[in-house]
Amino acid sequence: MANEKNLKPIKSTSEARKRGAVGGKKSGEVRRQKKLLRELLEEVLQKDTKTGNMAVDITNALVNEALTGNVKAYEVIRDTLGEKPKEKVGVELNPKATSALESINKQLGGKK
Repeated sequence: MANEKNLKPIKSTSEARKRGAVGGKKSGEVRRQKKLLRELLEEVLQKDTKTGNMAVDITNALVNEALTGNVKAYEVIRDTLGEKPKEKVGVELNPKATSALESINKQLGGKK
């Protein structure tokens, strides 16, 4: 988070436009760099090797790591397959507090 003491206030709409333009240009540059990296990785992963292609080799290495007991490798495989357990946060409310909140909400014209 930015330190509010270091922030420079915007004094005019033209200054705001200039700052926005600079931010937009930088954002576009970063997006282009990410796209290039993604394309290069996709190209490398399709490169042929003795055992198939680079993606196959990496997958085999990851599975072998998991088989040796590497928990992080197992988690990567599990998550990639869509089996990641969802974190559920349960909240138990006091029944009296719930009824009080519902009453206040009703008085304010809110929906239940």
